[in-house]
Order: sequence, then structure tokens, then C-alpha cells
Amino acid sequence: MRKIDQLLTHVSLLDDISLALPATTRATQLQNRAAQAGFDWPHINQVMDKLAEEMQEIHIEINQGAHQERMEDEIGDLLFVGINLARHAKVDPEAALRCANAKFERRFRRIEALLAMQGRTPHQSTPEEMDALWDQAKKEEKNGALP
Repeated sequence: MRKIDQLLTHVSLLDDISLALPATTRATQLQNRAAQAGFDWPHINQVMDKLAEEMQEIHIEINQGAHQERMEDEIGDLLFVGINLARHAKVDPEAALRCANAKFERRFRRIEALLAMQGRTPHQSTPEEMDALWDQAKKEEKNGALP
């Protein structure tokens, strides 16, 4: 078989991973499949190092006034590595993100409630005021005062 024919008929280990999957699920499956072939970091600390590297690349892009396409690319890399971190930690990234969403919603709703007790809305307060209320909501949650 000619080399060009081999390239055209090449079957990838990734071929049967559906494009229709949620992005986090697909990323996990892509990473699992590559890991089965030996393409993986042997230790979670290496994933953490890669995460720090991706953050540094985002900082560089921001400081250089990156275009939307570059930012999307770099943030995509960061998210992909974050999912890899979850995989190495044996955490379902979909479940982890759902929990983070619920936690954010609880705390933000508490900010709204605290502001309402003052007769105000988030639009009528400063980011610093809301940040202080966020810290209060977080503390209340840790002390069992929020569901």
C-alpha cells in the first residue's frame, strides 16, 4: 500500500469518541484513550505543573492584548488540563462543575438576600461590597448556616 493510501485509511484510537458528547465528557474520554496508549503524565503533580503553565500562557496573552481567538484557544487549553487534573484525581468533571455551579448560586443568592435586607440590589452595590458579602456567605456556609 502506498504511503498516501495508508494515511487516508488510518484508523485512530480516538475515532469512535462521539462529537455529540458534552465537552467535559468528550475531553475525559479523549484523555482516557490516549492514556491507555501510554500518552499520559505518570503523576498528578505534572498535571498541576501543566495547569500553572497554561495559566502563565493566559497571562501573557492578556498582557499582549490577545484577540478573542487566541484567548479562546488558551482558555480551552486550561479547561482541557483542568479536566485532565480531575481525571487524575478520579473526580467526574461534570459532577464537580455542577457542584461548583450550585455553590456559586447559593452564595450569590445569599448576597442578593443580604442586599435586599438593606433595601438594595446587586446593581446598587459595588463589587467590593458584594465581595465582602460573598465572604460572609462563604463563612455562613462553612458554619452550616446555609443549605
